[in-house]
Amino acid sequence: MIEHVLASLPPPLGSLIPFVVLLSILVFVHEYGHYFVARAVGVFVETFSVGFGPAILSWKDSAGTIWKIGCIPLGGYVKLHGHDPNEPDPDVRSAWMAGRTFHEKSIARRAAVVAAGPIANFLLAILVFTVLFMASGREIPQPVVSTVATGSPAAAAGFAKDDRIVAIGGTSITDFSALQHAVARHAGQPLAFTIERGGRQLTLEATPAARDEGGRKVGYLGIGTNVFKAVRLGPAGALRESVAASWNIASATLRAVSSMVSGHGAKDLGGPLRIAVISGQAAQLGFANFVSLIGLLSVNLGLINLFPIPVLDGGHLLFFAFEAVRGRPLTQQAQEWGLKTGLALIALVFVFATWNDVQALQIVTWFRHLLG
Repeated sequence: MIEHVLASLPPPLGSLIPFVVLLSILVFVHEYGHYFVARAVGVFVETFSVGFGPAILSWKDSAGTIWKIGCIPLGGYVKLHGHDPNEPDPDVRSAWMAGRTFHEKSIARRAAVVAAGPIANFLLAILVFTVLFMASGREIPQPVVSTVATGSPAAAAGFAKDDRIVAIGGTSITDFSALQHAVARHAGQPLAFTIERGGRQLTLEATPAARDEGGRKVGYLGIGTNVFKAVRLGPAGALRESVAASWNIASATLRAVSSMVSGHGAKDLGGPLRIAVISGQAAQLGFANFVSLIGLLSVNLGLINLFPIPVLDGGHLLFFAFEAVRGRPLTQQAQEWGLKTGLALIALVFVFATWNDVQALQIVTWFRHLLG
């Protein structure tokens, strides 16, 4: 029903509304991680804000924290009491509550507060995927041949499109992953494949070719599948699969970042405009797709925030690591230099990603048509 409503809206609103909802959820969970652990270790939280700029709604809770919803929904923050030990205003310093400031806590407690944001995003992703795998099912790739690579061992053995592989060497195969693992373990060894074709079973013999992956030889058959089946999982299975899915997303993100840093795939870097468009598309495809996107981006947000770049949570953790090794914090000048450098780097990435979005989404062309 929601997807029908969004589809009926003008294109900007159809993307903007899901984007604001998605970003607000991710930011709230991230900042709540900081807030929760800060409260747990005895740090007073002065402000909890979702969004920046003037507040469109605010209130103070019984603990004295001001909760705000800003008019610019592009992030958020928690303001920790006494966060800066070098606060220049003596009136501000004199008003600090002893024992409840951030800077006087141990390194371990400060690190826990900072790391709690990304951890909260990872936990959100695991929760989202667990619920989805239980409610809608896990898309399991089926051992059905959709493609056969030219010149591959599969082509030589006579595999054809729509063949269903039911067993290898007498061992039943129920999904494509099991097929891949079996083939990978038998590089250069002949295997007997029992397949179903046209309502009857037959046996094909193929010898997986050996190829190098990460310094080891693995078997390669040369088939692919695009046939999936949704299988609902129980709580334990759903949790296990959600952790694996989150890990795979994080690994793929790190590989993509590594590729971009090395100069490959930089044009694939997307920014807020592309995320907004994808959010709208996911929402229009259905609630499950939109929730899946929340899980995927939650992993990305948690992981990126752990990068050792000043301004990000990982940068603060890096400062704490230096403090632990040196026995004292970095100088104020060094921290300010690091924060300015980190801010400049983030701004550069933001501008570059936005420019990629403008080109990929052909926004300039769209404006020309609109004005011409």
